[in-house]
Amino acid sequence: MRSRIKQLGLVIGGVLIGVAISLNYSAIAQRGAAGPLPIEELRAFTEVFGRVKSDYVEAVEDKKLITEAINGMLTGLDPHSAYLDQEAFKEMQVGTQGEFGGLGIEVGMEDGFVRVVSPIDDSPASRAGLKAGDLIVKLDDTSVKGMTLNDAVKRMRGKPNTQIVLTVVRKGETKPLVFTLTRAVIKIQSVKSKLLEPGYAYVRVSQFQEHTGETMARAIERMFKENKGPMKGLILDLRNDPGGLLNGAVAVSAAFLPKDALVVYTDGRTEDAKMKLNASPEHYLRGRSKEDFLKRLPPEAKTVPMVVLVNGGSASASEIVAGALQDHDRAVVMGQKTFGKGSVQTILPLGNNTAIKLTTARYYTPKGRSIQAKGITPDIPLDDGANDRASLKLREADLTKHLGEAGTSEKPEDKAAAAARAAQKYKFTPAARPKEPEGKDLEIAREKERALREAGEIVSPNDYELNQAISFLKSRGIAKH
Repeated sequence: MRSRIKQLGLVIGGVLIGVAISLNYSAIAQRGAAGPLPIEELRAFTEVFGRVKSDYVEAVEDKKLITEAINGMLTGLDPHSAYLDQEAFKEMQVGTQGEFGGLGIEVGMEDGFVRVVSPIDDSPASRAGLKAGDLIVKLDDTSVKGMTLNDAVKRMRGKPNTQIVLTVVRKGETKPLVFTLTRAVIKIQSVKSKLLEPGYAYVRVSQFQEHTGETMARAIERMFKENKGPMKGLILDLRNDPGGLLNGAVAVSAAFLPKDALVVYTDGRTEDAKMKLNASPEHYLRGRSKEDFLKRLPPEAKTVPMVVLVNGGSASASEIVAGALQDHDRAVVMGQKTFGKGSVQTILPLGNNTAIKLTTARYYTPKGRSIQAKGITPDIPLDDGANDRASLKLREADLTKHLGEAGTSEKPEDKAAAAARAAQKYKFTPAARPKEPEGKDLEIAREKERALREAGEIVSPNDYELNQAISFLKSRGIAKH
């Protein structure tokens, strides 16, 4: 038996080495740290492969073993690298176009369970009351522990109008919460807008999709035309925006920045991973024949006093926008510290309609601040209502095996010091956050919020952060640029 395993290991080892050579392993290695093939490690792999084939309690197909080995290789790197099988690759492509089936939540993996990064606006998840930071421990009657993220996502996806039960652990709750959600075709309206009152415009971006920049440009153009008199302030709401397409983030930033201003740059090991993206059409238009939709914007869009709202659910592309507008002193950022997802994932297609999603670089703001594991710190911090539980909110730095920060010397600042600094600089002290209603009052408040959403209202009169942003703009706390 041992000789058979050894022979099998040698055969598999030879195949793997041949495959590595055929894939030009040496040429790839020379782009980073050149070195010989890891023969000992490959031998260990083949021995494990052979043992599983011969001794595992049930017969396992070679394809499954190789696929799981690839999954393990990628998920062991960081929380965002992954292997995309045919179904996952197709769903990823459809999702960026703004329509897919499921529950409407951006998720990640933490300690073997699924963490909610952000519920998507107007989705079954947001309507049911799931929150950023929730830990999903069971899907129907099946424990999530031991699943890969792809497996969990597949279980949550499904035919519209079918139900799934999510068991959730939430910080501050003494027992698990159970949510019954009905799957739906998620049609994400990535941009919502409203003229709050004469002179004050509101734009909400819930996710960065293929047409987000163009849609936002039309919304701003419409509000400037509808407004009677000069526009006095604009609020860009990026709260709970999990990110999306990079060109969408560049387009949104470019709408408010001078032409050719630096929006973001990336740095990685390969030359392909080093990019500088500016507020210029070639960096936000997809396709050479498309018209520059930002040309239609009124010139005042570049100068109107502006506030960007963020929170712990603002991640990736939304952090790029907030960081760019903050670094160029174009807008004042208000809210809570963002998620800190500042790494670049490149989709590398493989054969048979599969791909790998591989972290290849880090994002940096125009002034060279690393977003990764740091996030964007607001100019004016606002109470998030969590009090002493604020440290329990999930962010990139809390994820197992997260990619470390790089290229930054920023030191953390406590809430009191940050608030005092902001009050002195902007001559504005936010009002205290009202206490959350409890018991029956809480149910009444939630019912009112649901009724507003069902009526198509995109803002709530009780939105603390939004009300503080309006107060700040009206206080003329922004110096003219």
